[in-house]
Amino acid sequence: MAAYRPAELIDTVSLMNSTDYKERFKAEYMQVCIRYEKLKAMLDKWDTGKLNFTPTCPRGVYNFQIRAMADYIASLEARAAIESIEL
Repeated sequence: MAAYRPAELIDTVSLMNSTDYKERFKAEYMQVCIRYEKLKAMLDKWDTGKLNFTPTCPRGVYNFQIRAMADYIASLEARAAIESIEL
């Protein structure tokens, strides 16, 4: 049995290059989810004092970004339901 590996951006390349808009849509969704999870992990480390660098931007900017990303994910999920795209 293969070990579980979270999706990475490289995993979306073939979908992004598809001629089928539904496949490209899935790639877009996967990409924003991957980026969201990475930013969330960074913010969690920041909150627990385990971040190994000092962020340049104030925390409020990151909070705004992660909220915008969550809204974007919700928008894509709504579109997927309407357009019958299985995510």
